[in-house]
Amino acid sequence: MLVRFFPGLPAFLVSPLLILASSFSLSAQSTPAEPGATERAAVAQRFSSQRLDYWQKKLNLQDWHIDVGLSPATGLRPHTLGNVHWDLDKKTATIHVLDPADYQMQWQAMLRDMEFTIVHELIHLQLAPMLSEMKRSDANRRQEEHAVNDMAEALLQLDRAR
Repeated sequence: MLVRFFPGLPAFLVSPLLILASSFSLSAQSTPAEPGATERAAVAQRFSSQRLDYWQKKLNLQDWHIDVGLSPATGLRPHTLGNVHWDLDKKTATIHVLDPADYQMQWQAMLRDMEFTIVHELIHLQLAPMLSEMKRSDANRRQEEHAVNDMAEALLQLDRAR
């Protein structure tokens, strides 16, 4: 980042301006360029970890220890792109995101989809204490998935519009 200092700029403004500029550049991060085939999983893992950290803070889940990892399609339920497993008492969770080797889309679209999956699973985690007491059925699981998808999409649209 290039910053130009102007003579006469009060010193007490320099620090806040630098902090503001650096926080803006972090929130406006672009997705990484497409790596070679051998690096795809490592780059996707780093991207997923960064986005997890970002969204964990946004969704006020900092008191949780959450890990994210890549999973082959065979490790996920059919027709899903990820999942989350948690322990409410310990406040620990693991999010699994579909491995890049199993995606059938362009690199940038795949990364956006991985971020969507992370946000989606974090919303499930945010709702877990409330929903854990509910009697689960296929119908209310479908309704929950639909609502979580809508919330994740809305959050991502708002974030990307900044």
